[in-house]
Amino acid sequence: MLDSGIQQRLARALQGEARFDPFSCGRYATDASIYQIMPAGVVIPRTPDDIAAAIDAARDAQIPLTMRGGGTSQCGQTVNSGLIVDCSKHLDRILELDVEGRRAVVEPGIVLDDLNRALKPHGLWFPVDVSTASRATIGGMVGNNSCGSRSLRYGTTRDNVTRIEGFLADGTPFDFGPGSSNRVPESLLRQMLDLGAREAAEIAARFPQVQRRVGGYNIDALVPGDRPINLAHLLIGSEGTLATSTAIEITLSPLPPKTRVLGVCHFPTFRAAMEAAKPLVALGPTSVELVDATMIDLARAIPLYAKTLEQFVRGTPAALLLVEFADTPPKNDENMHRLSDTMSDLGYGFGKGEPHEGGVVEVRDMALAAEIGELRKAGLNIMMSMKDEGKPVSFVEDCAVPLDHLADYTDRLTEVFRQHGTTGTWYAHASEGCLHVRPVLNLKLERDVRAMREIAEAAFEMVREYKGSHSGEHGDGIVRSEFHGAMFGPRILSAFEEVKTAFDPDARLNPGKIVHAPKMDDRSLMRYPPGYDFADLKTGHDWSAWPGNGGGFQGAVEMCNNNGACRKLAGGAMCPSYRVTRDERDVTRGRANTLRLALSGRLGKEALFSDEMDDTLRLCVGCKACKRECPTGVDMARMKTEVLWQRGRKLGFGLRERLIAEMPRYARIAVALRGLIALRNRVPFLAALGERLLGLARARSLPLFRGDFFRDAEIRRTPSNGKAGKVILFTDTFNRWMEPDIPRAALRVLTRAGYQVIAAHFPGRPLCCGRTYLAAGMIDRARAEARRTLDALIPYVRAGTPIVGLEPSCLLTLRDEFLTLLPGEDTRLLSENTFLFEEFLTRESRAGRLNLPLNNLDQTAHVHGHCHQKAAGVMTDMGAALSLIPSLDPQMIESSCCGMAGAFGYQAETHEISLKMGELSLLPAVRAAAPDDLLIANGTSCRHQIADGTARRALHIAEIFDRASENAVREGRNDG
Repeated sequence: MLDSGIQQRLARALQGEARFDPFSCGRYATDASIYQIMPAGVVIPRTPDDIAAAIDAARDAQIPLTMRGGGTSQCGQTVNSGLIVDCSKHLDRILELDVEGRRAVVEPGIVLDDLNRALKPHGLWFPVDVSTASRATIGGMVGNNSCGSRSLRYGTTRDNVTRIEGFLADGTPFDFGPGSSNRVPESLLRQMLDLGAREAAEIAARFPQVQRRVGGYNIDALVPGDRPINLAHLLIGSEGTLATSTAIEITLSPLPPKTRVLGVCHFPTFRAAMEAAKPLVALGPTSVELVDATMIDLARAIPLYAKTLEQFVRGTPAALLLVEFADTPPKNDENMHRLSDTMSDLGYGFGKGEPHEGGVVEVRDMALAAEIGELRKAGLNIMMSMKDEGKPVSFVEDCAVPLDHLADYTDRLTEVFRQHGTTGTWYAHASEGCLHVRPVLNLKLERDVRAMREIAEAAFEMVREYKGSHSGEHGDGIVRSEFHGAMFGPRILSAFEEVKTAFDPDARLNPGKIVHAPKMDDRSLMRYPPGYDFADLKTGHDWSAWPGNGGGFQGAVEMCNNNGACRKLAGGAMCPSYRVTRDERDVTRGRANTLRLALSGRLGKEALFSDEMDDTLRLCVGCKACKRECPTGVDMARMKTEVLWQRGRKLGFGLRERLIAEMPRYARIAVALRGLIALRNRVPFLAALGERLLGLARARSLPLFRGDFFRDAEIRRTPSNGKAGKVILFTDTFNRWMEPDIPRAALRVLTRAGYQVIAAHFPGRPLCCGRTYLAAGMIDRARAEARRTLDALIPYVRAGTPIVGLEPSCLLTLRDEFLTLLPGEDTRLLSENTFLFEEFLTRESRAGRLNLPLNNLDQTAHVHGHCHQKAAGVMTDMGAALSLIPSLDPQMIESSCCGMAGAFGYQAETHEISLKMGELSLLPAVRAAAPDDLLIANGTSCRHQIADGTARRALHIAEIFDRASENAVREGRNDG
């Protein structure tokens, strides 16, 4: 812990923030590696001067300082015991852009994808396309000398950076780059030039002659040669151990041609794929990427990737090589012919026998090729989706060997794994001989930690034998730094130490990396140190699908491997609150880390019930995007419900939480009080009083309960010929009591289509999914509602009657949370026979059973998907259903959560964040729609947010189909 005087000094000096509490520090104690070191504090700079102030503070306090970008390092590069400086929140600007000169100057915290989005209109990109592009910062890529899948054509980060500005360890500003404007201390420059000249022969003899060498310091950049010596290249790959950066000049490339093609080469054995790598690389592709059978099998179990696999994998290959060409269409055709001929020469072609014998699947659809690329990039996280105690562990995955030796190396290393009782999954850069492999180990066990070292020593010895590099892409960190002496020899290691001493004589900048490293198997530095324990909880949800204490809750929490996919700022829906705050606390990874540390006792006694834990989870909107989009399936929405239940059992539930949770029970009373609620919405004094007493935001209108609420008797009074069969209309609390026009529209549409609509009957109140109870953390009450609903619906389901619902958050609860509230065969059967309205219509249409007359609407419809629709992967059904309506032009709005998220948008403390979430994309898109365009949003919260934020009314898809079928029925048409 920092001295309080230093804390106060930083608080005064910084325009940004400094945090020293255990919860904040804990969120920065890990990266995507196996290591965990609790820092003394975290600095979030707003300006370069803040970095200088942090350097001064660290020097005076005699503690380390470590720069951090996206925190996705897999070797422990960004963990240390001093100050962690996170540049990703504020230092993320493009400072200069020279389109003609194809260069830019950027701050270190800018994320690669965000940079490339800004460059795209100019026809340019930064071509080091790492798999973590959605969260990797340029500063982090410089620190690591990142490579990317297309390094075969574009090189590494070192090949695309020309200048770096920043501060040396003593706070001296520097500017390293070509030309005469550099600011370089003369003594430092002279020492480095002397070192390069002195060690030129040793460097030539000992540095591996492979492109994928990112180990150690780039002292080869100091060797006299044809090009001027650029000290910026010495900093690249130095992992923040030599200096800090504030501005980075990068070279840009023209965007690759849109006319790309992908050849998916199938092989019957893994060795066959390895032997084929060299002849395929000789064809001149932009990349050759490997996917093995284990990764294919794991990906098939992940909804996000399963459908993609079906489109390009034939049979059961042992391995795939994804060969990409990016040229003109005629040249691409020629390339694919040459690829097919080469595979034929190697003895593989689908025409030669069964599919599993090998061959090429040509992919010319760029959308599919992009999906395949995303699947490959997610290779690491797909592997980490294993739910066992053992996990694929990163420590030998970065070895790079010449292609001539690739098959032998992989065979021999697989045998080493077998000798230690484990296996590994292979993937990534076959074109460079840099295949990522992670043997499955349980690092909570001492024997598996010993096995890790033995495997590492054997692997690195093989790499040296083949004259490869033990660090081919992901850097050194704690994992590989201790092996530099064996890899490079004592003289080069001494040169590395000389460089470190020259730049950082007091070893303040990220010590323990590259030189003077700890042992890679030092368990005191690991995420699971000796004595690691986890609270044994009685859980509300069933977590038995995962191992560990708390009925498996431990295993579920530990599924977060810190890959950082939740930090993306565009595409998909995860994580909406982080997209507003850009704070590590408010991202799925930050919440999962905090939860793991609290439950393992690292944040103090009773941390689970603390205000800090409440703050950590407050901005989780329960959107479930993480469940679908996190490659390891971290379901933070369910975890938050579990924590709220644990807290509620100990501390009780507040009045506002009880009021929200019990809505289905008091709905009839609310109908009687609807005039008072309407008055509250009109009178500021009453709204302010409600905020003070209940914490409901005065600026937010409350939904009105309708006197003409939907009654199940309406279903029984609606005649139908029933020719299409029977269907249960599950009417949720929100649509029943607040928007009854929607279930009435759905009833009319289903009846027009010839279905006999049934209202499931159960004594007492109408059926309820329990969603409001789950939102408040009242799992016991939610389970009771689930039991009522299951008991009422299961007889119909067993008889083959489908359940159709309208509100995504409610209907999909039957498919999701019911499975962990009431695990069993009946619940599974119910989940498989429950459909959203649009899903049901799409299913019936595809089966040729939908006989619904539909008229032309001749309008554009802007469609916003509810978070749970996206998380359940059913947005395609939304588009498919709308395409049934003649002349309707549905346009999907690219948006994350609307921001309302049930009660979230009504709470005084989260109302402002709610509006900001809506303003990220949804509300601007709605305002941009033409006045006569239709707006479609199936979520009641989404419609409310749109109404509040734009004064426009969005419709449920059932209302759209009601309009389209009403006139058609009247005219006797049958176009459906």
